[in-house]
Order: sequence, then C-alpha cells, then structure tokens
Amino acid sequence: MTTTVSFTVATADGPRPVSVAYERTGAGEPLLLLHGIGHHLRAWDPVTRILAAERDVIAVDLPGFGTSPALPGGVPYDLATVGPALGAFCAELGLDRPHVAGNSLGGLLALELGRTEVVRSVTALSPAGFWTEAERRYAFGTLRAMRRSALALPVPLIERLSRSAAGRTALTSTIYARPGRRSPEAVVAETLALREATGFHQTLAAGRDTLFGEDVKGIPVTVAWGTRDRILLRRQGVRAKRVIPGARLVRLPGCGHVPMNDDPALVARVILDTSR
Repeated sequence: MTTTVSFTVATADGPRPVSVAYERTGAGEPLLLLHGIGHHLRAWDPVTRILAAERDVIAVDLPGFGTSPALPGGVPYDLATVGPALGAFCAELGLDRPHVAGNSLGGLLALELGRTEVVRSVTALSPAGFWTEAERRYAFGTLRAMRRSALALPVPLIERLSRSAAGRTALTSTIYARPGRRSPEAVVAETLALREATGFHQTLAAGRDTLFGEDVKGIPVTVAWGTRDRILLRRQGVRAKRVIPGARLVRLPGCGHVPMNDDPALVARVILDTSR
C-alpha cells in the first residue's frame, strides 16, 4: 500500500514543506529504492519481492513523479535540494543510514546520499552524471521524445498497444532490452507516469550542468551498467569508476537502461551483495 509522508526541507527561502509517497515491505536492514526520471516506484516491482526476503525495502516516488506531489514553487529539482529532501525523508521514517539503490536519476541521487554519508552502501544502476556534453544532449533529447510520445498517445491506444508484445516494445524498448517481459498493466502505468510527471522538465533543467565529480568514500559502492543501455551508454561506467576508484564496476549482460525488469535475479543479487 502506498503511504505519503510530509516533512520540511531547508531552502534559500526558508523551510518548505515536501511530501513523498512510498511503499514499504520486508524485514531486515533498511534498503531505499530510487527510480529514474519520468518513472515511478513500480519500476522496482520485478525485484522487490526478492529484496524483501532479506531487507526492509522502501521504494520511493521522487518529488514530482509517480504519486508524490511536485516540490513547492521556486524550489529547484537539483542535487542540493533533492538529496537533503531524501535525507529528511529517511529521518522522518526513522531510517538509520539505510542502504540505497538507484537507477538513472535515482542512481545519481544514491551516489549523492553516499557522498554525504546519509547511507551505508550504494548500488547505482546506470547512474546519471557521468556523461560528456554530447552524451547528455543525446540522453535528454531521447527522454524528451519519450515524453512527447507519451503525451501524444490517447490512453485507449496506450492500453491497446500494451496488450501485445509488439505494442509493449513500441512503448518501452528505449528503456528495456526485453520489453515483452513487462506486463500490460505495468506498461500502461509507467507510460501514464511519464506523461503526468510534474517534475520532468524542472529535473531536466537542473541536470544540464550536473556532473558527479567527487569520490564516495568509506562505504561499499557498486556501479552497474546494462550492456544494452540505449540512453546512458555503458562507457560512462568507466568514467564513474575513475571518479569513484573504490567502486565495484559490474556489467549487466543483456540489460537495458532500466535493468530491473530485464534480469530481476541478477539485479537483486548485485544490490544484496553490495548491501552485505
């Protein structure tokens, strides 16, 4: 069941209220899951049950995505704001330095939480922030095209396309290497999440000048990249390893940009190995 918690975050204009929706399941050490831009917490569904056998799993809808409200007007969607907001979220739930796994934007945020010592381990799946300027423009252009397509398609057509493997491929092959494995219900839900994401454009705007350039020290870090990632090319993982020399760099064979659906067992094992 989805729950929403509210708290305050310090900004240049003083404390501002923030609300975050999340789902929690399992038992053990806490594990925070952070999705990518335009997605929602349902992205983690393929691995949640596996992770929950060993961890207290908290999957989050980032502010302005899924069912989480947008950030207050004038509050930027940058690392300096969203990172502390996630720290405040953990404090509100009483999470004492949870493990964290994130994908894409969520991977960048996970690394930021690791850098600021809010968490005890980090697994970053195809994290943003290790691109060249040309690679960033390509990724952002691809994401904008996906958003335009989601906005242009009538909901009945999205539902009809989702019922066939070919239709699911048309809707989601940019992020999945094996889109036919995604359920029709999940494809409809994530397409609607992309079109309704109130934080989409502000997050892209904040990301124009974002590079992750600092080491993450003192905790286990894994950076994992799908070999068939079509948004953030896997050579960016080599750059991540240069920035974070102590990180374990893992190859995810046959996986796309959102690897949790392409190989749930492999992704769960990578996350659990890091958090052990």
